[in-house]
Amino acid sequence: MIAIEQVTKTFETFAAVKKLSCTIGAGSVYGLVGSNGAGKSTLLRLITGIYRPDSGCITLDGAPVYENPEAKCRMAFVPDDLYFLPQANMERMALLYASIYERFSDKRFRKLAKAFRLDTKKKIGSFSKGMRRQAATILALAAQPDYLFFDETFDGLDPIMRELVKKVIYSDICERNATAVITSHSLRELEDTCDQLALLHQGGLVFEQDVEHLKTALFKVQIAFPDSFDRNRFADIILRHYEQNGRVANMIVADDREKTIEKLKAMSPTLLDVLSLSLEEVCLYEMDALGYSLQGVLDNEGEDI
Repeated sequence: MIAIEQVTKTFETFAAVKKLSCTIGAGSVYGLVGSNGAGKSTLLRLITGIYRPDSGCITLDGAPVYENPEAKCRMAFVPDDLYFLPQANMERMALLYASIYERFSDKRFRKLAKAFRLDTKKKIGSFSKGMRRQAATILALAAQPDYLFFDETFDGLDPIMRELVKKVIYSDICERNATAVITSHSLRELEDTCDQLALLHQGGLVFEQDVEHLKTALFKVQIAFPDSFDRNRFADIILRHYEQNGRVANMIVADDREKTIEKLKAMSPTLLDVLSLSLEEVCLYEMDALGYSLQGVLDNEGEDI
């Protein structure tokens, strides 16, 4: 288990991570989402011991990770800004990884390279952006660490390769009871992959929840009545959002689904539609309820730290 407790990291006058606390359990796929500059990349570098926290602590099974070679040997990190040895091919990089990770599997390395159709003897510098990311992912998986960290894993991958990467990561988690931590700007990429989801904004943790709970936490209702009405008609129902156009209302409900539907049916509406929300919509409305502005939170502008 990785425990992050009240961690802060500042660069000059900018706090990239602010008093952040969360827990990453073993044997799970943990998603980190947020806008550019939310602190995702900084947090991964703190967890993997690349950066030292200004305050707070990060532990792996109770042991601090910073300047701890034993803890770091249990982790593999695929950063957003990939690095390979100059003029190296995948064969040379595999030798480097094998010298660091005791459980590095040459058999798995070659099996994955074949699955991704990568020439292990070709210089990585001649690879496309997507191929370089595939190569880094293969090396990390072949190292067979307990914890895998992927920063913007799906960036530069075509749809087919994106699905293959998801499949091999998930397979690794299931077979070895490993843990994967994945960052992304896109909730859609993580919706069908992650068990836990943490949403970061401006260096802080907005929430950390089970994905299945998030998916069912809110739902949308469209309702209409023959007479005039307003929000007060739904005073005993917990609403996250309410809009009304004439005699038709659209509501985001954070209440028991079955009981809410029963209450609404008892009001004899002329129209009643109940719809599920995407994970992205759920997160946006949850953030809105916490006082965060929706605009720009999950956009694709700016620079991540």
